[in-house]
Parts: sequence; structure tokens; C-alpha cells
Amino acid sequence: MTEIAYHPTHVRALRETFKALRTAEFPWTADTIYLNNASIGPIPERTRRALDEFTAKRTAPHLLPDRELFAGLAAARLGVAQLINCDPSEVALATNTGYGLNLAARALPLKAGDVVLLSDKEFPANVYPWLMLRAQGITVEVARCRPEGWPDEEFLLQRLRDPRVRVLAVSFVQFSNGYRADLRKLSAACRANGTYLVVDGIQGIGNSVLDVTETPVDILACGGQKWLLSPWGSGFVYVRKELVAQLEPAITSWMAFEGTDDFSRLTEYNPTFRSDASRRSHALDARADREVGAREWRAHLFADREWTPLRDPLHRAIQACRSVSRDEAGARGLQSARGLDPALAALLQHGRRDGEGYRGVGRPVVASRCRSTHQASNTNSHPKMIPKIASARMLVGVGVNSVL
Repeated sequence: MTEIAYHPTHVRALRETFKALRTAEFPWTADTIYLNNASIGPIPERTRRALDEFTAKRTAPHLLPDRELFAGLAAARLGVAQLINCDPSEVALATNTGYGLNLAARALPLKAGDVVLLSDKEFPANVYPWLMLRAQGITVEVARCRPEGWPDEEFLLQRLRDPRVRVLAVSFVQFSNGYRADLRKLSAACRANGTYLVVDGIQGIGNSVLDVTETPVDILACGGQKWLLSPWGSGFVYVRKELVAQLEPAITSWMAFEGTDDFSRLTEYNPTFRSDASRRSHALDARADREVGAREWRAHLFADREWTPLRDPLHRAIQACRSVSRDEAGARGLQSARGLDPALAALLQHGRRDGEGYRGVGRPVVASRCRSTHQASNTNSHPKMIPKIASARMLVGVGVNSVL
């Protein structure tokens, strides 16, 4: 039944839906092609309005009660949890990817003689925090890339047989060439070796599916300003639930501790950390969370989780394809996660009839009136058919031009 997802009628319906959405949210795309999401993702009109509304209230603080701010932060964690298929208690809000990677480097229980394994050509944010550990007697090993320029995963898998390798730090998608790592294979090897898997997700979350239930990751750091089309200073850190209690942040904030959300008891000092991953986000000053704006965290961070229901035309197009099961989609090489209909994944990958999907996501291209980055395929698939299958709500950017 999977072929129903490729029916021209449904593809056409999705095209029209995305066209209307793009026109409403990114009106400047009428005469401009922008493909540089790998650097800065555009902010949708709905997000701009939310920012303006929040700023207006910020000028009159009595309009921003604490309960609304805290509810917004909680709702943001829920939205992230739905995106990567985890529990909200495993999500901490952060300012950027680098914060989460520094958290991993400083809070994981490592000791002298342990080995941290990296791949050459990683973005510096996923290198320098680990190099700083050398002063503690920790070995940082940088594996050479393949001749093509992407990580040598076979070599990494071999090194993951060494019990001294305690951390593997990799990017979900490489920033320089768009190579998408086989996290499922690397994750399995890490589990077998007792190695922590730390992932820089900023170039993949929002254009590719990552289900941390199906593909276990220990720590995932991701900023929101690229493929998630969110303001600067927005991001998140996922910490696997079983690992939360083992991490001791090198820096902390008063709101990282139990009871500090009750302002009537602020001077009843309790040195007990919160039991969920939010203890990590509160290692940042909570005021920073507030200045970013809880309301846009809630309603507009990571695009829009409140389509009702998915802006009717898209909803109807997807409902027509509900007969495609998870097993059928999986048999065709399509990843699916809770909250992502397999039919939608099939629709968004209709450019490859073999269903193999896409391993990589390309190299830079620059043309007149066109800003582009690595979102061109580095497989044999058609370069215009770039997968953005994280969720329907993610597909609100001009990258839709490259999808349908």
C-alpha cells in the first residue's frame, strides 16, 4: 500500500499546501531563493509576531506573570520531547549547541586514562570542549576521515571495541559536507562497549528524523537557529534519563535545585539538584531563559506544534495515506518516529522510488540571488529531492522548495 503515498494527487496537494504556507510565513521568498539554513534559518512570520508580542509585554512586566513564564518553559520541553521522541524530563533548555557539548565534556564521569574518540573535520564546538580534558589526563583521539572527507565509521566501530574508549562524540550531520552519520550503528557499538554517545545535532535536527528511543543517544545538543527556524539563543540538550543523576554540572544556578520554583521558600536552601534534565538548563542563569521569551519558546520554538490540525489541506492529504503502516514504511528504508506519519515520510522521499532514502545531505552551491549550503544530496539520488522528514511542523521553511 506504500505506493499510495506517491500518488500524484497527494503529492500535488502537499505542494499546494507548502506553497501557501511558504507564502504566508516567508513572503520574501516570492523573489528570493534561500537555502542557507545550515548557517541561519529564517524566522517564520508567526515567530516574528510572537517575538514582537513578547517584547511589548516585556516593556510592561506586570503583564508577564511568573506562572506564564514557567508554563512556557515546560511547554517548550514538551515540544522538544515530541520532536525527538523522549520524555520531557530528559530535556533541558539551553542557549546553543556549544552549551550542551560543554555540559557533556565537564559532567560525564571521566577519569585519567579514559579515551574520548572524535572524528577529524568536526565543527570546532564539538572538539575544543574535549581537548580541554587533556589537562586531566584524559586522552582525546581524533580519527582521520575517509578520502571523501566524511567520518570513517568502520574505523570508529573498530575503536569502539576498546574498553578505554569512554566517549564517542560525533555530529548527526557534518557541517562541511552534509554527511549524515549512521547513528543507529554507532549507538549499538557504544552500548555494547559501555561508551557514552554524545551527538551534535544542530545540522540534522529539523531536516532528518532522530528518534532517541529507537536510536539511543546519551547526550544530544542542538541549537534552534538553523533548521528549527528559531531565534538566536534558543536550543536544547537531551540527556538520557538513566544518565541524569550521574551528571554533576561544573556550574550551576539557584534554579537548578529542588524547591526554588516556590518563591515563598527561596531562603530554605536545599542542596538537592532537581531530578530531571532541567537541572542542566538551570545551570544557565534562569534570567537568560526569560529574556529569550517563554512565550516564543512555547508557541514558536522549533516551528509550530499547534497546527490545528496541520492546517487542514495538509491534514487531509496525510489522512488519505494513513493505510501505510510503520512496518511497510520501514521495509522501504524510511525512518519513522512517534508523531511522524510514515506516509508523510514516504511522500517527502518520493524522489527515490527504491525507498532507500538519503544518507547524506550534500555540499555548497552558490548561484545568483540564491544562498545555498550543504543540502544537496551526496548519494546517487536526485539533488533536488532533499529530505526534510523530521515532522510536518518543521516543513515551514523555504527549504520546501527543495522538497516538493
